[in-house]
Amino acid sequence: MSPPALRMGPIEWLMLVTLSLLWGASFFFNAVALQALAPFHLVLLRVGIAALVLWLIIAVRRAPLPRGRRAWAGFLLMGLLNNALPFTLIVWGQTQISSSLAAILNATTPFFAVMLTHALTADERISRGKLTGVLVGLAGVVLLIGPDALAGIAGDTLGQLAILGAAISYSLAGIFGRRMAGTVPLVNAAGMLTGATVLMLPLALAQPTVTPGLPDLAVGAVILGSAVLSTALAYLLYFRILRAAGATNVLLVTLLVPVSATLFGIGLLGESLGWRTLAGMAIIFAGLAIIDGRLLRGRSVMRKAGAAGRSSPDSR
Repeated sequence: MSPPALRMGPIEWLMLVTLSLLWGASFFFNAVALQALAPFHLVLLRVGIAALVLWLIIAVRRAPLPRGRRAWAGFLLMGLLNNALPFTLIVWGQTQISSSLAAILNATTPFFAVMLTHALTADERISRGKLTGVLVGLAGVVLLIGPDALAGIAGDTLGQLAILGAAISYSLAGIFGRRMAGTVPLVNAAGMLTGATVLMLPLALAQPTVTPGLPDLAVGAVILGSAVLSTALAYLLYFRILRAAGATNVLLVTLLVPVSATLFGIGLLGESLGWRTLAGMAIIFAGLAIIDGRLLRGRSVMRKAGAAGRSSPDSR
């Protein structure tokens, strides 16, 4: 007997939207911090401070810690697949291709997640509705960011492969993270970010520093925002959704992050809200509705009820 399929309930959808807002804000934090910090230094500070915050919370709560090398090796692997490797690939890839094209390629994460979880797990099988919803959502991301960004698809191949490699790495992290369901999300997030810190340290030490271009107070504020909100809090939500709804569903956040980043751009940077933005968001939400399936199932039930009513003798 196969395990029951994992589904998104209202609470999981609310956490997913919140996660997308936290990760959407990270683009703003990074854009400001990179004026004063080298990329690997920023990543190291982001994951290192976030890990420290979570370990302090664990100490206060006296949460039980896993024992044995296997658990800590799992944290190191999650830190590699979910942080160190994709962060590094994305940072390098964005030096070769435009940020817009990178965002579109990164939004392919749910597509890879659907395919890989079907091949590697028993309880997250692919369905026509789920695959259709992912493709519809991806089309919405392209429209939201701008189809002109796809013109760069004929450009640097290695840069594009780096972003796609990050998307695959995120997908594999989601699948592997399911094995950590027996550990509380707080400990999983702290252990993973500690593993990422260990892996990022030699990269940061090898990268030259950047001359500060911002006041220390501004740099500190955006680093704390990136670490505490977009990393520590975000990964607490990530592991909660992963445990409740599975790898494919939690990685749907990459379709929502461009929406959140756009909304932050409109609210904080004064960017305009045009028809293409609204249409792209609508298509993304339509794709998520298709993936969720409840709206379509509700319409099917209503049609069947209507057909039954018309065929009933009492209705004549």
